[in-house]
Amino acid sequence: MALTVNAQEKSTKWYDNIKFSGYGMLQYQASDKYSNETVTREDGTKERVAVKDHDNAFNLRLARFILDGKVNDFDWRVQIQGTNAKGAGEPTVQLVDLYTEWTKHKEFRVKAGQFKRAFTFENPMNPITQGWYSYANAINALSGFGDRTGEKSSGGRDMGLQIQGDLLPNAKGRSLLHYQVGVYNGEGINTKEKDNRKDIIGGLWVMPIKGLRIGAFGWTGSRGGMTDPKTNQTISIEKNRYALSAEYNQNEYTFRAEYLHSQGWGADKAGSTTIDYSKGDKADGWYVLGIVPVIKNKLHAKARYQTYRDNKEWNHAKTMYEVGANYFFHKNLQLNIEYARVNDRTIVNPDRHSYNFVDMQLDFRF
Repeated sequence: MALTVNAQEKSTKWYDNIKFSGYGMLQYQASDKYSNETVTREDGTKERVAVKDHDNAFNLRLARFILDGKVNDFDWRVQIQGTNAKGAGEPTVQLVDLYTEWTKHKEFRVKAGQFKRAFTFENPMNPITQGWYSYANAINALSGFGDRTGEKSSGGRDMGLQIQGDLLPNAKGRSLLHYQVGVYNGEGINTKEKDNRKDIIGGLWVMPIKGLRIGAFGWTGSRGGMTDPKTNQTISIEKNRYALSAEYNQNEYTFRAEYLHSQGWGADKAGSTTIDYSKGDKADGWYVLGIVPVIKNKLHAKARYQTYRDNKEWNHAKTMYEVGANYFFHKNLQLNIEYARVNDRTIVNPDRHSYNFVDMQLDFRF
């Protein structure tokens, strides 16, 4: 017996606990939308007008390569992403996840490094599991993707330290309560602290029945290095946010709804450090979605309604009514199809507010 145990110990190498995986997302999009553009008239005056911005293109949405591992009671992950978009559209390959988590007790786990912020139900989902052409517009703008503050696209991530756990197990051992609290730089991925102030984000949700969770989130912090156009000085802007969330996910049925609210000035555009006071210091958004099986493990139908208001007023509202389907050739290969009717009131010409949008994606895992 001693010889057998000794042989087993010698055969266990450090790399036996490492798993390599990843996925790719291929995309086609088309729309008949108009966008705002500033034009100069013959008399030298400038005017914002709506111009054709029709889109009809194939796109490499992203590719991700993942290493997961375990050392004693610590899990770790390294994830690298390649995409054609970084903030305002610069091609990039970048590190998105690099963290380790102490997982000995499910009631109290500690994570350190660069990872998803503890905000909303949808943010932590990977793009394939999320099931749509993109995360909801409110999630993108207020959860650290192409953030309202101009922060570069960070996939909902930041650098910091987080504790979380599952409490109150019922008679079957299923936990009824989850909590999570994190302290972050507040500047997004691969970016050092700029104002020596930290973002604090927390979430709490209850799980009264299997598959159902109802929760709330809070976020307070800042983004440093912003330019005030009124004084041309460098200042920090506040980020005070909350979210209310509900989800049922069981037996291939998914229903989810979230409302997000933000207080704090925003940037004039994605990837910018210049404040845009014209947008006001408040924004909000919400979405409701359903995904249901038509053929189990094969075909799902889906619908989503969402609105995002960049100044918490209807004159800056973008609303989308979406329907579509996800078809699974294999559990690791799926085709997603989606049509949306969009009403974007930020377009200056009222006759151009509404347009059509189509998205198709072929996603694979390995």
